[in-house]
Amino acid sequence: MDCEYPSPARHENRGSGYDAPVQPDMNLDQIRNFHAVAVHRSFTIAAEKLFRTQPAISTQVRTLEEELGARLFDRIGKRVYLTQAGDVLFDYAERLLNLHDEAKLAVTEVNTVPKGKILIGANESTCLYVLPQIFALFKKKYPEVQISIYRNFSKKVLDKVRGNQLDFGIVTLPVPEQELNILPIAEDELWLITSPDHPLTLQTSPDLEEVVSYPFIFHTAGTTRERLRKHFGSQWDRLHISMELASIETIKKFVSIGMGISIVPKSYAEEERRQGTLCLLPLRKLNLIRKLGLIYRKNRYLSRACIVFLEVVEESMHALAMERSG
Repeated sequence: MDCEYPSPARHENRGSGYDAPVQPDMNLDQIRNFHAVAVHRSFTIAAEKLFRTQPAISTQVRTLEEELGARLFDRIGKRVYLTQAGDVLFDYAERLLNLHDEAKLAVTEVNTVPKGKILIGANESTCLYVLPQIFALFKKKYPEVQISIYRNFSKKVLDKVRGNQLDFGIVTLPVPEQELNILPIAEDELWLITSPDHPLTLQTSPDLEEVVSYPFIFHTAGTTRERLRKHFGSQWDRLHISMELASIETIKKFVSIGMGISIVPKSYAEEERRQGTLCLLPLRKLNLIRKLGLIYRKNRYLSRACIVFLEVVEESMHALAMERSG
């Protein structure tokens, strides 16, 4: 069971003629034990997690307190809680342990074939229209790297990246740049889509006044929808939104059979335009460009697999630019 431990003793430099604190000499083992106690709020549980005895954990924490000259935990009932000094040390402890793990990984990855897993967040349309080309090139070069996709709206992906739960995210720009590296990777105009026999196809570029009376089909949520809402202003309230769907593929299908019209990134409907199942029309005075960016935390350690993924993304972007210019 958890036990009391004495307050840290005060160190004195008796040979100098005045009292002075001894410089702390922390080691990683002490930090790991302290961190485990802080996380589990229990010496006993920390000992179980670290496969050590409870007295050994208590001794390590007591020694650390003596070296620092500060009490790190208070006991209340059967639980232990961080003191103010302990709370300060906890942030540094997490960074030290993470840095230790990153250092070991970085050394072991030298001169090795990239392996492991990359965690990437993106919305459904990005997974369908942007990532396949990048992933195909990447898997061809690095078949031993596993890619795991978290599918959600840009805001959710952004939160996951900030929370250090994803290696990369692909989101609609702009996003706040604080703590993030941002690599623009794609852009596309927003165009109107209709069925081939819709009355609007008789015009080359309808304006908002001409489309508000027709049933619209929109995404249930998302950054693009919010940008359209702001751009339309008071006109948004006049729109006849007859359906809200979570999938762009479903939206295109319903538009193709005459259930409504919609506004999507132009490239997402190019294939259907070529097949004759959808019509693409620029909306007069809309002039909205949807930009996508690859984001990742500035202070996040990038494994070798992540580094080569960034290289492939940049290679893919360069190849696309050359294709368009040629």
